[in-house]
Amino acid sequence: MRWLYSLALWLAQPLLKRKLQRRALVEPGYALDIEERFGRYEGAPEPAGHPHPFVWLHAVSLGETRAGAVLIANLRAQYPGLRLLLTHGTATGWEQGRALLREGDVQAWQPWDTPGAVQRFLAQFKPRIGLLMETEVWPNMVAACAKARVPLCLVNARMSEKSMRKALRLRWLSRPAYAGLHTVLAQTEDDARRLRLLGAGVQAVTGNLKFDATPDAALLARGRAWRATSARAVLMFTSSREGEEQMLIDALRARPMTDVQWLIVPRHPQRFDAVAALLQAAGFTVSRRSAWQDAPQPADIWLGDSLGEMALYYGLADAALLGGSFAPLGGQNLIEAAACACPVLMGPHTFNFAQAAESAQVEGAAMRCVDLKHALVQGGALVADPALLARSRQAALAWSLAHQGATRRTLQALDGLLIYQEKAL
Repeated sequence: MRWLYSLALWLAQPLLKRKLQRRALVEPGYALDIEERFGRYEGAPEPAGHPHPFVWLHAVSLGETRAGAVLIANLRAQYPGLRLLLTHGTATGWEQGRALLREGDVQAWQPWDTPGAVQRFLAQFKPRIGLLMETEVWPNMVAACAKARVPLCLVNARMSEKSMRKALRLRWLSRPAYAGLHTVLAQTEDDARRLRLLGAGVQAVTGNLKFDATPDAALLARGRAWRATSARAVLMFTSSREGEEQMLIDALRARPMTDVQWLIVPRHPQRFDAVAALLQAAGFTVSRRSAWQDAPQPADIWLGDSLGEMALYYGLADAALLGGSFAPLGGQNLIEAAACACPVLMGPHTFNFAQAAESAQVEGAAMRCVDLKHALVQGGALVADPALLARSRQAALAWSLAHQGATRRTLQALDGLLIYQEKAL
């Protein structure tokens, strides 16, 4: 039945091109090498004859690329001859991934999952092994890799209840795809259970690679230095999603917090201008990070409109409200905040990071709030109590450190495959 899926994707190609062109008006990265999305690589390097075939890592977006960076660094240390093929699906992932490349590496877009595009991708790059980060399982890619004898591994794998139910409704398509993976390494036992229900052969539970990421020390120090210049406590709305900024505006109208400096960092960069306009229309003065030089400028709200500086923002904040958790969007990653000793206030919707959110709450690294108005009350109380804030910051850092080790366990689980690939190099 996969041919029905393939036909639908083939017919949808013009729609994808138009979508990319529209996204490029806000994020120019989406206009880059559009034909690569369809497996056409004019001017791309040919791997034939190169002494080091590619190890392919796919990190669809920003979060997966950050987690992938930890794995890549350890792979390079263990296998110095590694030649990386790094693919993405989003412009933010692509931009983050550029810093991970070395001489001989190649960065490309994930091919649209039609048989033709996938076959051209594999023929062009001839990867020895494929490592898919977290959730990226595409039926035609799995089938093509199995046929080409490319071991395809899902690492740092996660599967929410919502995603599992959706996949089970299309089990005629999803079960062969998950069953066709060579290796699956799950973040948690719950993820492993759900993946097995979809047909995946889960070899090990290895933890979450994001716990092994180290915050940029220079950015963190700069943020903390800037925090020392603020007379008011700083509350951050981290990775806020569409609709949540309006929720914050409404909550602040109902409960003004004149003793708190607000910092908002939207999840998606294409929304920076829209969020600034929304805040200004609501009567707030806004100072944008892109206009700062030596320190933040006075304003009702600071707007974090830069990429790659989350450690700076967490250093600047006393505590953070977790974006995506106040609207029913599943929440965002709270591990990076904890690694920067920044406690988190979560809304009711954290199904994308359910176990991490529950564990953080139990260990005092995060607080659960019923809604955003409640988060304002809890956040205000937290930053107004120096002793409580100090304990929460210490608990956040301790929770982050206690859950490290996923990279070592992942490499151990892949050891036989990677040794084989190293010999093939």
